[in-house]
Amino acid sequence: MNFRTFLAMLARDAHVARRNIIPLLLQTLMQPMMFVFVFGRVMTTSGLMRPEYKSLLLPGIIAISMMFSGTWAVAMPLVAEFQFTKEIEDRLLAPMEIEWLAIEKVVGGTLQGLAAGLIVVPLAWLIMGSGLALGGSHVLGFLAMAVTVALLSATLGLTLGCAVKQQHVGLMFSLVLTPMIFFGCTYYPWSALASFPILQRLVLANPLVYASEGFRSMLVPQYPHLPAWAIAAGLLGFNVFFLSVGLQLFRRKAVS
Repeated sequence: MNFRTFLAMLARDAHVARRNIIPLLLQTLMQPMMFVFVFGRVMTTSGLMRPEYKSLLLPGIIAISMMFSGTWAVAMPLVAEFQFTKEIEDRLLAPMEIEWLAIEKVVGGTLQGLAAGLIVVPLAWLIMGSGLALGGSHVLGFLAMAVTVALLSATLGLTLGCAVKQQHVGLMFSLVLTPMIFFGCTYYPWSALASFPILQRLVLANPLVYASEGFRSMLVPQYPHLPAWAIAAGLLGFNVFFLSVGLQLFRRKAVS
């Protein structure tokens, strides 16, 4: 592989992201910030929810921001480049293996997902105001979790971007991404589903569950969350699965 070619493509994607920074930030932060304001500020200030809910909510908001920013950053350009602009054909002529082009997409999506999640932390802190009871003793663990979740978002984007046709992008949001949010333990801990034992087991097939519970274990360990071994196994397993499937789908579309 020509490493300079890999870095050049990564730099090009970074340049495109910088040129579209305002739409990118709005697209990434609008939905999480609305949830933070409504549930973390309005509902708690009015007394409809307990103030402690702020601390329970923030880890899930960070997980949503990371997962959907990284997924969008990889999936949508791939859908367009393979099926509309055909820009991918020029990149496939670059002097490196086809799979490395897919990995470059994953690296770019990982960086974008990581930035989106880290930006949410201070913004949510400002919006929610006082009352957040976040632990600061797991900083390194939080950073490691953030990198792992950002990578997961990018590998999921690679798989969806190579599997979904352009005319089915709307279905991807309604049938895949929206259920991921509501059954991803973002607004409630996994233990809250104890009254629905079948559903509690079914949601374990949702990668967002492990992202939300992972951040919850690092930021608010005083609240119920999945065991550390289950979180690590889930994140690692989904990363390996989506990366391997995504690379296979990418090669199949590239050579077809």
